[in-house]
Amino acid sequence: MDDIDILGTPIPNAGPLFLTALAFHVAAGLTCVTSGATAALTRKGSSRHKRFGRAYLWGLVVVFITLSVMSATRWRENAHLFAIGTLAFAAGLTGYMNRRHRPDIHILGMGASYVLFLTGFYVDNGPHLPLWDRLPPVAYWMLPTLIGLPVITRAIARRRHPSASARP
Repeated sequence: MDDIDILGTPIPNAGPLFLTALAFHVAAGLTCVTSGATAALTRKGSSRHKRFGRAYLWGLVVVFITLSVMSATRWRENAHLFAIGTLAFAAGLTGYMNRRHRPDIHILGMGASYVLFLTGFYVDNGPHLPLWDRLPPVAYWMLPTLIGLPVITRAIARRRHPSASARP
């Protein structure tokens, strides 16, 4: 099977179903990147946070569905990405379902989902991205977690102790 080159990134030429799923996957992925970051950076509980959080979750649903289609088409090459995507979807759903009554689980689930989402992106695309292509492959697996874990931990701590975040 030959690859198609799009902007320097090799895309598997796995047929029209794969390419259609990929087009929706990329659009949903871009939605997740922007809406997830926006939700994380807005005031918790605000209408904006809720709106962007829902957009992230729905984008993640589409990412998971399209990932499932692409993985079924190319299982041997995509099984590890399917595992990461399944974990990201499960974490996001868990976080969303706990948004009202268990805010720590909400923060942890949504944060872990975003970290896993980015991990999948970098594992799949890192070797073809400028600067990332110079990193060892283990960096694609580890950097999102090394950056995301302290951010998630801080968000949970700030929720538990809001007065601590007001100190200089």
